Amino acid sequence: MAAPLSDGERRKQISVRGIAGLGDVAEVRKSFNRHLHFTLVKDRNVATPRDYYFALAHTVRDHLVGRWIRTQQHYYEKDPKLGLDLEELEEIEEDAGLGNGGLGRLAACFLDSMATLGLAAYGYGIRYEFGIFNQKIVDGWQVEEADDWLRYGNPWEKARPEYMLPVHFYGRVDHTPEGVKWIDTQVVLAMPYDTPVPGYKNNTVNTMRLWSAKAPNDFNLQEFNVGDYIEAVLDRNLAENISRVLYPNDNFFEGKELRLKQEYFVVAATLQDIIRRFKSSKFGCRDPVRTCFETFPDKVAIQLNDTHPALSIPELMRILVDVEKVDWDKAWEITKQTCAYTNHTVLPEALERWPVSMFEKLLPRHLEIIYALNQMHLDRVAALYPGDIDRLRRMSVIEEGDCKRINMAHLCVIGSHAVNGVARIHSDIVKNSVFKDFYELEPEKFQNKTNGITPRRWLLLCNPGLADVIAEKIGEGFITDLSQLKKLLDFINNETFIRDVAKVKQENKLKFAAYLEEQYKVKINPSSMFDVQVKRIHEYKRQLLNCLHAITLYNRIRRDPSKSFVPRTIMIGGKAAPGYHMAKMIIKLITSIGEVINNDPYVGDRLKVIFLENYRVSLAEKVIPAADLSQQISTAGTEASGTGNMKFMVNGALTIGTMDGANVEMAEEAGEENLFIFGMRVEDVEALDRQGYNAREYYERLPDLRQAVDQISSGFFSPRDPGCFRDVVNMLMHHDRFKVFADYEAYIKCQGQVDQLFMDPREWTKKVIRNIACSGKFSSDRTITEYAREIWGVEPSATKIPPPNLPRD
Repeated sequence: MAAPLSDGERRKQISVRGIAGLGDVAEVRKSFNRHLHFTLVKDRNVATPRDYYFALAHTVRDHLVGRWIRTQQHYYEKDPKLGLDLEELEEIEEDAGLGNGGLGRLAACFLDSMATLGLAAYGYGIRYEFGIFNQKIVDGWQVEEADDWLRYGNPWEKARPEYMLPVHFYGRVDHTPEGVKWIDTQVVLAMPYDTPVPGYKNNTVNTMRLWSAKAPNDFNLQEFNVGDYIEAVLDRNLAENISRVLYPNDNFFEGKELRLKQEYFVVAATLQDIIRRFKSSKFGCRDPVRTCFETFPDKVAIQLNDTHPALSIPELMRILVDVEKVDWDKAWEITKQTCAYTNHTVLPEALERWPVSMFEKLLPRHLEIIYALNQMHLDRVAALYPGDIDRLRRMSVIEEGDCKRINMAHLCVIGSHAVNGVARIHSDIVKNSVFKDFYELEPEKFQNKTNGITPRRWLLLCNPGLADVIAEKIGEGFITDLSQLKKLLDFINNETFIRDVAKVKQENKLKFAAYLEEQYKVKINPSSMFDVQVKRIHEYKRQLLNCLHAITLYNRIRRDPSKSFVPRTIMIGGKAAPGYHMAKMIIKLITSIGEVINNDPYVGDRLKVIFLENYRVSLAEKVIPAADLSQQISTAGTEASGTGNMKFMVNGALTIGTMDGANVEMAEEAGEENLFIFGMRVEDVEALDRQGYNAREYYERLPDLRQAVDQISSGFFSPRDPGCFRDVVNMLMHHDRFKVFADYEAYIKCQGQVDQLFMDPREWTKKVIRNIACSGKFSSDRTITEYAREIWGVEPSATKIPPPNLPRD
């Protein structure tokens, strides 16, 4: 019998099969050697691993290009070993960290699903020169480093200077008899870079187009006399700063002018691009009469991924009315029918509310348009609810006060034909709370689209061992139809399958333990429970509740060292926004707790607390397949959906969580008894808010909680700086919006149930199998199919486009 393949070999097979499938093996080798030859610089004959990586990436890209071109034409007109360690080359590739957390990663899953479902879709964004910062931990504190991800170039992108477009800022508005003109503006150029997005085995290759800011050649030159020419050229940086760096806030609004510039930059470039393609396509019309845009909403759908691209609404109105001379009311109908809005958060501090004064200066015409749209909207509300002044105030796009602000979420709701939340419980909160007045006005607008993840990246690619074990039992159909995982329910009591699933998990744990030892010099017990919480650090996600459990476990071991304990390795990872003081204190607390626990000889390898530095997609792909327990413990009603929860579920971890976000639907799919659900429900949180949350009451009543809090407070975990965590304790005791103590008792009890089950590996694995079998709903293919049918009015296609070497139909 042949020896089983390692994960690396399995991954190599997947990659090599993919490369082999792209063309003749000899051709692949020839192409690779040609790229390697041109990659090597004149004075260097020896290839480095990075040279091999670029040569391989360019080889794959070349083979994708034919399909890429064929896909665009289709939409808009009618043992091959390379002798290289592919896994080693994969490690050289930089993460494109162009988003903050779930939002950007969700978009990446959606692009994968849209291509796999044969939808003619583009993903648009900004090509940030510096993405989300790299996180270093120094003396237990987070330190940020710039993410220079383009340092060695990016082999997957193709610059498209022929599609460069102007974007205007500042200036003034001139109302003339011929119409409105926005004049005396400053111009920045938007240069597109295209990245191919391949569908799974269907020859479809869609486009992700990211915009980079470039100064025009005459930028600022007119401002200076000849003597200041050098200064003027150096000032080009001011324009190009627009795409320099990603703002690293997750679920928090920072009203900086540069951020507003970024938002308008991506919107203005994208809308020009969409309209150019509409006009030049066979279904467009180049005739400059206003009927030209009648069919626009039938041919174009714009999905606003949160409020960041909300300016699409006034910008589309500006183009239609001022440039294309479409009648105002007609333009408004077209705009509403084209745009749809996805809400991603209910936290008030995350809602975008831009000062009117900033708009006045930066986007004066858009401000006029927003005022006019708001007036139409309020006139309608006033007619339906005469005399209800408070309702008008609540529903206005303009918030009055010391600083007049534009509520971008309200703008999105009035300017879209569909509004959706991203999990059922979240969509209910959107209807009954956040946008209650708007729901009463237009209930038919509001929908739910529960998030999903792509099984190609989050199962097949990151966990080939598990994918193989599944495919052996039910075939490979689940890769593009995740609901087929339901077939695994037939094997829950199959001893061979139970053993195989447990074996894959153990191999993944050993591999991750080796990685931790190599990267962080941390030695962990691979037979311990891998208890993982990885996500952005935020008070609402309640990493502090996890900390309190770790301290409670530690105290119990110390109290009775001879007692038998289920060994645990608690891993917490995630980035804190650089300006978020409390989040940074939480990281310091986690590392400080780890410092004490990991070096206590009484504890040994029964308990370890590890902070996973620089959590990112490439690290997620390693830790998620190795996790036993997934922590999803936000206060009920605060996490819109979550997607990490789904990744853990499909990869064979059990979930401990609150009834929040998509956890609710996960429990519904798998059965609540197959997750570890604890704590307050949304109604309980609301009731506690009404009666008033009193943290001290829990502190006085629960001795384990009191001991843990006192240890944090007294400097037990920070002996060199006893007052280090006073801000954390003060927040927990006196102004904790997320009610950590209220769920402590239920959480500790539930963790006890986790321990009990973990001591019975067979029963644990049976629950794991049930969870995997019931995770099919959480494919982004299902999510995108719902968007396509219920919002965009298009039908996914299973048609395989002919490859480039065959004639088109």
